[in-house]
Amino acid sequence: MAADSVWIVGPTRSGKTTYLVNQFKAWVQAGLGANRDRPPVPMKEGRPVSERLQQLMVERSQRSQMQQTASAILVFAATGDNRLELVDRLTSATQGECPIQSATPIGFFQDEVLLFWPLLVEQLQVKAQFPVRLRPENEQELATRLWRSQLTPEVLQRSGVGEYRLVRRLLDWLQLAALAGTATEDIPGIVEVGLSGQDSALFGELLCEWRSWCLERGLLTYGLLCELYWRYLLPNPTYQQHLSQRYQAVLADDVDNYPAIARQLFECLLDHGAVGAFTYNPNGGIRLGLGADPQHLGDLATRCRVVELSANVNPGLANQVGLSVVEVVTDPLFLTQLPDAVQSLQTTSRAQLLRQTAQAIVEAVESGQAQPHEIAVIGPGVDAIARYTLREILGKHGIAVESINDQRPLASSAMVRALLTLLTLVYPNLGRLINRDAVAEMLVVLSQTPHPEGQDSASTNSKTSSHPTGTPKANILHPSIDPVRAGLLADHCFEPHPDSPRLLPTTEFPRWDRLGYEATKAYDEIVQWIETQKLQQEQHLVPGAIAILDRAMQKFLWNGSHLPFDQLATLRELMETAQHYWEVDARLRQSENTDTPASVTVSNFIQLLRGGTITADPYPVRTARTANQAVTLATIFQYCSNRLFHRWQFWLDAGSPRWLTGSETLFGAPLFLRSWSGTPWTEADSMAALERRLQRILLDLLGRAGDRVFLCHSDLATNGQEQIGTLLSLVNASVPMVTEPMATEDALMASSTSP
Repeated sequence: MAADSVWIVGPTRSGKTTYLVNQFKAWVQAGLGANRDRPPVPMKEGRPVSERLQQLMVERSQRSQMQQTASAILVFAATGDNRLELVDRLTSATQGECPIQSATPIGFFQDEVLLFWPLLVEQLQVKAQFPVRLRPENEQELATRLWRSQLTPEVLQRSGVGEYRLVRRLLDWLQLAALAGTATEDIPGIVEVGLSGQDSALFGELLCEWRSWCLERGLLTYGLLCELYWRYLLPNPTYQQHLSQRYQAVLADDVDNYPAIARQLFECLLDHGAVGAFTYNPNGGIRLGLGADPQHLGDLATRCRVVELSANVNPGLANQVGLSVVEVVTDPLFLTQLPDAVQSLQTTSRAQLLRQTAQAIVEAVESGQAQPHEIAVIGPGVDAIARYTLREILGKHGIAVESINDQRPLASSAMVRALLTLLTLVYPNLGRLINRDAVAEMLVVLSQTPHPEGQDSASTNSKTSSHPTGTPKANILHPSIDPVRAGLLADHCFEPHPDSPRLLPTTEFPRWDRLGYEATKAYDEIVQWIETQKLQQEQHLVPGAIAILDRAMQKFLWNGSHLPFDQLATLRELMETAQHYWEVDARLRQSENTDTPASVTVSNFIQLLRGGTITADPYPVRTARTANQAVTLATIFQYCSNRLFHRWQFWLDAGSPRWLTGSETLFGAPLFLRSWSGTPWTEADSMAALERRLQRILLDLLGRAGDRVFLCHSDLATNGQEQIGTLLSLVNASVPMVTEPMATEDALMASSTSP
């Protein structure tokens, strides 16, 4: 089959992915993905049977080679969730006629490095051992240990940041350089030119030392994986031969969010005869500053047939008010009145803003103007106060709230904290990591039982509505040990000890008869379980802390069978993090020939999570719900990355300066773009880049809004400072929104969350 590669370009929701799917369907119908037929070897009559059998074997061998030659289609998406959706659409369009291999760009680089690791071992002359991937939370911890002696107070003072942030910055530079196709040895020169006052030479030595240290032990970070791929594996002729034999075509959606080295992969495939289809959004690039290089990927269009799409396929507010909004923001002196589709909601304090925002949503849902799943609350950063206030107020009116990809520390979950406390009671020498408050919380969490259906229906309904998954009544959990009894038990039955803290029998409490049968029984079960696990651990009958966590989930959390999806995701995240942590620990023990006690590893793991580390998201698993009837709560980055669309959008904290500055861009990221001029990065350059980013965000968000956008602005921020951000001119040019006073109980509840 002969076909031209296609470059599909268009604004947000212009039908690019649909065109990609249809193009793929047309290619499959034209023979893409089918085994390329070769003429059979002619068989002559009258030949000996042995020769005919030999000929059949040769023909079978040819068919086998054809089946292994360029039969698969390589499909890319920017995120894991988008990848699953794209694969579903492609499979449905072709009825599964063509084999598909899907991945995100970094996920593909990782899989290829692991698959062709023997080639890299031979080329780099490193120890032949199977590599272990190092996740960001472990990367930070191990790099800090390795560099601590060289990160002196003088170095930290010159850098202007603390130890934690400096280590994170160096590791980010390593990853940014790898994604840009820049060698680690070139990082000091880039930093020296682009940034002033940095110890670039020292930083270069530290990064090279870190890379060598990881390769010696077979530990691979995301940065090392990407560097190994573009620098050593992709140029390898043997790998290129295998690559061309495996893939006949490549489909890539949202390439404006791909790193620069992805273009090298695409060009390699196109050079070896593969056909490609790529989608590109000029107003996208939400991952710019996190490793993506939209401009460099955009130059790939010169090798393809360009298809330009308009925004008329799925019209949004970008067509109506996009240019006006951008003009108002970029030129505050531009006087205009925005149409009724853009309205403002203004208050003095942020507490009032959150209440009135929730009130507007309640009024819209109750009047039938919009359904909950048609509403999204979007902000440059959604803090815990906003999340809690909106969830509670809307929950009181039976409106669920779903947060998109909450980037919160694992230790913010009460279940995780309870399980970590449980480990301190099983393993020795961890008494300094536990206190009475933690014990009381553990008793409440681990004593929960499914709430009987129909009991305390009012409370149940309130709690049910606050869950994003719409948890049924029977799944509401009720603690057998309430917080008051848990506090009494922690005060009288917990015996602190630096080496062996333990829970005493309830009889140690003078008024143990006041605890009640249900609380006493639940407490005794917890104590008995801990003693059993402690005994088995001392007798080496427990494989490790991961087994303890798994047993605790099965015993006290019913293996997750009564938990909503968001809490299940938290438990999966905990288990994946623990498994990875102990896998890395085992590799370090093997490489360094150390025999560290198990309690030390458990202690380090607990302190890592309690320190507020945000771990990697668990592997994407779809929810069981079919119709999501919840209001979406997301940051700008999460909303655009997930390519969502809603009829009504509420832009939270419209007057915040974070709409311009953001918080996602990594320090020094512009220096690693292929378009960098090679001159020092000035404040003017930074401001110009931020303004271009804001314009793209505004057009992207407006393209994802169907009917209305509400600019929610408060004169004062949570900390009391006046908010005079870039979007303030947009607020002043919009139509004020009028809302009715809210119920007193909701107002009082929301005001209690304000600082």
